[in-house]
Amino acid sequence: MQIIPSIELASEAAIKTFQEGKLRELLVYLKDKSPYYREQFKAKGIDISSIRTLEDLSLLPVTTKDNLQAFNDDFFCVPKTDIIDYATTSGTLGNPVTFGMTDGDLDRLAYNEMISFQCAGIRQGDLVQLMTTMDRRFMAGLAYFLGLRKLGAGVIRVGAGIPQLQWDSILKYQPKYLIGVPSFLLKLIEFAEHHQIDYQNSSIEGVICIGETLRTADLKPNILAQRITDKWDIKLFSTYASTEMSAAFTECEYFQGGHHHPELIITEILDENNQAVPSGQIGELTVTTLGIEALPLLRFKTGDMVRKHPAPCTCGRTTYRIGPVEGRKQHMIKYKGTTLYPPAMHDLLASFDEIKLHLIEISNNDIGTDDILIRVVTSNDSVDFLNVIKDLFRAKLRVTPRIEFNDFEVLQKIVFNPMNRKPTTFIDKRESQNLV
Repeated sequence: MQIIPSIELASEAAIKTFQEGKLRELLVYLKDKSPYYREQFKAKGIDISSIRTLEDLSLLPVTTKDNLQAFNDDFFCVPKTDIIDYATTSGTLGNPVTFGMTDGDLDRLAYNEMISFQCAGIRQGDLVQLMTTMDRRFMAGLAYFLGLRKLGAGVIRVGAGIPQLQWDSILKYQPKYLIGVPSFLLKLIEFAEHHQIDYQNSSIEGVICIGETLRTADLKPNILAQRITDKWDIKLFSTYASTEMSAAFTECEYFQGGHHHPELIITEILDENNQAVPSGQIGELTVTTLGIEALPLLRFKTGDMVRKHPAPCTCGRTTYRIGPVEGRKQHMIKYKGTTLYPPAMHDLLASFDEIKLHLIEISNNDIGTDDILIRVVTSNDSVDFLNVIKDLFRAKLRVTPRIEFNDFEVLQKIVFNPMNRKPTTFIDKRESQNLV
């Protein structure tokens, strides 16, 4: 049975009215509690009482990651004594950005994850294996644990990596769902096949997939998703979230994009001039958080390029959905007249069983344009296989990047740097170095 918050079944007009009321409450809160936004309102002569509708958001300034980093402390709306948990996210200027959460914020985070997991079909009493870290000030692992606890599901906290440990836990405890990075599922399958584990008849029915996209722009399974489900008959649910949003967009059983939770967040999809793009067109996801006490954000530009899908879903929810992240704005690549983003390249590389590890490096060449180097570890380092990879890139993306074969030990140290919380598969060397 579907468990759906009533606001997600309301009419579009009712949801809009509800969110406009929440927006007005937020503006009063920011003016009263936030040193950063209070100064912004004053400096720009903004009368918050004149902001009444969602359309009026365009009259307010946007907030960028650089703003967050430069004025991090001024965004806090509560004293440090009220902060229960600290999380960090990498900043665009090189230093981490600190987020604090009050007891109320942790409750809100748990609620978000609870309804997100319910959207994907997890129910009270189900057992879920958590294959991501909860340490290093990483919000996601904590959020998943809190949400599952609030839902009444059991949690097996195995952590990231180590296929043998994952399978030992799956076979011993019989979880129904996994939460993890989808490309790691290929390693689980490979390990199971090598060690004669009957994974097709395991207890796993579905996976909540984090960190990587599962869908194409038109919401069809991408190559990575197809590779997994061709081998393993399980359901893959995409979920998209960030520390800044403290909210998630998670797919339901119909796999038509991540559902919006109107009680938690207001979204805009903006072009380069901060103007809204029509539904279905790509733009930068810009969010206004609702109900956060410690560090709420107004018109925060996430850097994620997505599309909005407004048609009602078959599941009964009337809220719009957010499609997969098609790229990061700062990672857009201009290559010989073609515009592309790293996820499209990651997906093509995932189609080759022979490729065990890969790293995409972007740099400026001697004439000032973007240059792409793809470093790979493969079980086939022949010229013929190299040409097969290049032919697929040429056919699918209309580009032919440089491809370099690397030793496993060399590339593994970069991709699985123990100082990073997730694998590094993209390095941008054009101006400043950005790792993803």
